[in-house]
Amino acid sequence: MTPAARTQAAIELLDAIVVSARDGGPAADTLIARWFATRRFAGSKDRRAIRSLVYDAIRLLGERPASGRAALLALASERPDIAETFDGSNYGPAAIAAGEPVAIRGLAPAWLRDALQRSGLDAVQIAALLDRAPLDIRVNTLMGSGADVQALFPDAQPIAGVPAGLRLPSDTPVERSPAFEGGLIEVQDAGSQKVSAAAGAAPGMTVIDLCAGAGGKTLALAAAMGNDGRIVATDTDRARLQRLQPRADRAGVSIVEARLLDPGEEASALADLRGAADVVLVDAPCSGTGTWRRNPEARWRLTHARLERLVATQARLLDLAATLAKPGGSITWIVCSLLDAEGADQIDAFLARMPGWRAEVPADVGTPHRAGARLTPAHDGTDGFFVARLRAP
Repeated sequence: MTPAARTQAAIELLDAIVVSARDGGPAADTLIARWFATRRFAGSKDRRAIRSLVYDAIRLLGERPASGRAALLALASERPDIAETFDGSNYGPAAIAAGEPVAIRGLAPAWLRDALQRSGLDAVQIAALLDRAPLDIRVNTLMGSGADVQALFPDAQPIAGVPAGLRLPSDTPVERSPAFEGGLIEVQDAGSQKVSAAAGAAPGMTVIDLCAGAGGKTLALAAAMGNDGRIVATDTDRARLQRLQPRADRAGVSIVEARLLDPGEEASALADLRGAADVVLVDAPCSGTGTWRRNPEARWRLTHARLERLVATQARLLDLAATLAKPGGSITWIVCSLLDAEGADQIDAFLARMPGWRAEVPADVGTPHRAGARLTPAHDGTDGFFVARLRAP
């Protein structure tokens, strides 16, 4: 493909991503994968170049642009090499016309930037949310050691404060490696590993992973427990939960029971576990502001109304978790968000309506933030998280 054809491809992809973000459709990486699957003529260099153009444009623009062309024109205004590809050639974009709409660069929509600032983040910390994410893996200690993995990946670097964590060059083909296929490693951000460890899961415990998804944190809990005890992993998303068992099998984990829940009927489906859990992990559905390094178009999806719905769902899940913890047991509350509405404010509200419960700030996790702790890309080099541990009376 010519440079101009790559630019036109990026414009087409951005058009699809803008519409999907507006209408709540598939994520950018899904749309990009589908686009390439139907265009076999695009070689590996073309794919890398097009993907880079798309994500560079997304990271540049805080507000959702009017079109893919407006987005690429914003990028072209800063990069003459891209501007030159608007040449009107076959398969390339039309030449730039005077007065054409150009998207405006920014860190995030104004209301969302203000909310992050009210949550204690300055401009440098907000900008770091859009850095490129590293490639982190978790060594599955049920299968081997860090030394075993480093023998297979000589470029792997230990991650400070993350005993089972290693950082690899971003282009490492991890998921095609024998170490991954054999269950020795899992791809997992260092921050995700830290907040999973904050739960304090130990051998012999009964643990409920209330929003398990595909099981990334579930498997980390199982390793911390030495595959000894019981983990009930639940979710309302059938497709995601179905991915857990094959992953558990590959990782040598045998203590996990997956349980699909109907939305709004979670309490009845978990009635047999009321007051039974040593640890309830709630990796709650959230705005994902802490994951913009991986999903920068998420800034274009979030609205006031969606945030309000998420906050209401989170409060309901916290109250459900409280019914599952045994006396003296704990809830570990995790959101991959840096908005106080989903983190510290949720904990304050929970403590106000649940007499006898108390908050414990997890040690050695990021920076203390009110009743919990916070991890940020700027300070910790990880995705953004808020984590708090709540102790039952």
